[in-house]
Amino acid sequence: MKLGDLKNWTDYWEQLRTALLEPSVDKSLLEASLREARAKMPVPVLWLLGKTQSGKTSIIRALTGSAAAEIGNGFQPCTRSARFYDFPAEAPLVRFLDTRGLGEVAYDPADDMQYCEAQAHLLVAVMKVADVHQAAVFDVLQAIRRRHPEWPLLIVQTGLHELYPGQCAHIQPWPYGSDPLPDSIPLDLRRALQAQRAALEPLPGFAPVRWVAVDLTLPEDGLAPPDYGLEALWQAIEALTSLGLQHQLSGDQEVQDLYARTAHQHIAGYALTAAGLGALPVVDWVAVSAVQAKLLHSLALLYGQRWDKSTITEFTGLAGAGIASGYLARLLSRTVAKVIPVFGQTVGALWGASSSGATTYALGKAAIYFFTRRKDGLNVDADTLRQIYAAELERSASILKDRLRGKSA
Repeated sequence: MKLGDLKNWTDYWEQLRTALLEPSVDKSLLEASLREARAKMPVPVLWLLGKTQSGKTSIIRALTGSAAAEIGNGFQPCTRSARFYDFPAEAPLVRFLDTRGLGEVAYDPADDMQYCEAQAHLLVAVMKVADVHQAAVFDVLQAIRRRHPEWPLLIVQTGLHELYPGQCAHIQPWPYGSDPLPDSIPLDLRRALQAQRAALEPLPGFAPVRWVAVDLTLPEDGLAPPDYGLEALWQAIEALTSLGLQHQLSGDQEVQDLYARTAHQHIAGYALTAAGLGALPVVDWVAVSAVQAKLLHSLALLYGQRWDKSTITEFTGLAGAGIASGYLARLLSRTVAKVIPVFGQTVGALWGASSSGATTYALGKAAIYFFTRRKDGLNVDADTLRQIYAAELERSASILKDRLRGKSA
């Protein structure tokens, strides 16, 4: 569908319904657009370094809220000695790069450094506090920081309970942010923590280094809380980066139930993908619409709803002209802006990206309300659905503009 064919909101709404009911997107065009979108909106990389069984997978599980089994099945090789895990898999918000076998085989970090160099990243070294043999990790960190002194480093010390005396429980409140470490920490544990930190004091580089001590276990392990130190870990990540990952992965504070959190992660991922497409000239209409159709289909599956003709007709009918006309206005304005010389390459591209991402995000949040009500056997109020869309559109547009300006700075 060409821009000139969009005469009014009715035409647009009918086209959207057709795209949902009878998708006929040129797959080669969509794939090419998606590749370019990812280049414009690179997925941030958290590079995890550490020996086997150091706790890297536990960190991924705690940060994403994803089950250990799902994580184990989601890794894919990317270099000779590393593998990556995208989360969520379909429209990732974050990529974890896991270097395997430190201390077991000879390791040259050159390939992995090259893999990370063009992407937003944070270097995360993971060390089990009871393991005194960390020379392999120290050597790799030395090499990386010599080549990239500007890369921030987060060092996570794990497995605290292995050095607890007797049946000692976690110390509350979490005391490991003090320097020097307080006497309330058991002596053997305190000495081990300090020894690892002292060993890395002469590390090269000028970017900041943060230390965090955590004990991330499974509920069945019987250590409460199982995510001990997780909030401190999030604070360190946010202090060292400008990625805003905690908000993107966890959503608002009121998002608590499993359905809502999982749906939020999907929506945020698809919104960022749409934002990357929105920065492209003219062709983004087809690609963004395909991304949004895929998002709605994924949310329907998540909530156990049939995404058939009757459901699509009900959703689009409830959304109505209020959403469609506002969406069309944004579509036309961003498309026109992007083809204006110079302006379209800067402000127009930013406008297009934030608009595409924001409308995708708002559409997803409105769909959550729709699917939740249907799952619970309740009526869907059209005014409430439109109000949710309008509120989320305004909020997400502001967030995306700030993020996009930060990436272009």
